[in-house]
Amino acid sequence: MLPLPFAWLLAGRAAQGVGLGLTALMMGVARDHLPEARGAAVISLISVVSIIGAGVGYPLAALLAELGGVRAAYGLGLAVTAAALLTAWRSMPEAPEGRCAHVDVAGAVVLAAALLLVLFLAGERNLWSGHLAVAAGLAVVAVVLLCVWAVIELRSATPLVDVRAVRHWAVAGANLATFVGGIGMYLLLTLITRYAQTPHGAGYGFGLTTFVAGLVLVPFSVLGFVAGKLTPRVRTRIADPLLLAGSAVVVGGGFALFAAARSDLAELFAAMGVLGFGVGGFSAAIPGVILAVTPKSETSSAMSVNYVVRSVGYSLGSALGGLILAAGTGPGHLFPDDSAYTTAALAGIGAMAITTLTSLALARRRSPET
Repeated sequence: MLPLPFAWLLAGRAAQGVGLGLTALMMGVARDHLPEARGAAVISLISVVSIIGAGVGYPLAALLAELGGVRAAYGLGLAVTAAALLTAWRSMPEAPEGRCAHVDVAGAVVLAAALLLVLFLAGERNLWSGHLAVAAGLAVVAVVLLCVWAVIELRSATPLVDVRAVRHWAVAGANLATFVGGIGMYLLLTLITRYAQTPHGAGYGFGLTTFVAGLVLVPFSVLGFVAGKLTPRVRTRIADPLLLAGSAVVVGGGFALFAAARSDLAELFAAMGVLGFGVGGFSAAIPGVILAVTPKSETSSAMSVNYVVRSVGYSLGSALGGLILAAGTGPGHLFPDDSAYTTAALAGIGAMAITTLTSLALARRRSPET
């Protein structure tokens, strides 16, 4: 809101990133203070709400930006954040006695540096095309930092993340499914919104304003919330890994719908609704897979890792979509060919196929142990 230099904007984005970790903390609080059955339902709902809120936030922020400028949109964010802070201050219970509150500063710094490199490499397409040696060197540095971080966590008495727990087949499989699934889910989300805003002069698209294009996200949020509410009931009959597989198939169906039919705005709404239903079910089922083999004291840690993996997947999905569309843009053209969107959709179907197979492998391995 304030007329500050660009560096302050970066600082605000960093603070926003810190705030994203609060979702995992809320899951830990729910597991500590609620009965098991109710806690599982609340954790699933937290996982879903943290994603589908985009369907409300994007169009509302776009509307405020059009009516009152960017500062009005940031003002709404400030008001919502202040309300959330007041609610948390008045309602959050105390942590259980004996719970360690030490922060693994060294582990946090090394992990942040490694993830910064990973996300930087994912977003800088020109670096890979023009300076491949530099990009490869930075990738090696990121891998080394991740290895150093793992060693720090294994030797720490109060690790940021219990690496031994993360290595459990159920947690590792769920994180792999989240990573690949996140690539596909965010790929489709960006494809549809970009397609909707492409002007008619490109030979396709609808030339929607930012606000109207944001309304395309409404079916995503509505059906995502519906799926999140239905998932706890379905979990009594179907195992969480099978729910993951089914949700991945639904998201793949959204890709197929977008690839086959996108000449009408209603078809974009339909594809976005299918995506939302799949993402809602997937997000609601993931905590059940991870927390089934995670001690209560490690709930926030385990879910934080999952959220980091999900965020990296989202970033890679966005970068992958950009690479495919850039490759499909002819010389001297401002917009990619329509066929580039089909290619990107097919890549998304491949990502969701991998996610489905990973989830089925989790279900198959879980069955004998259960």
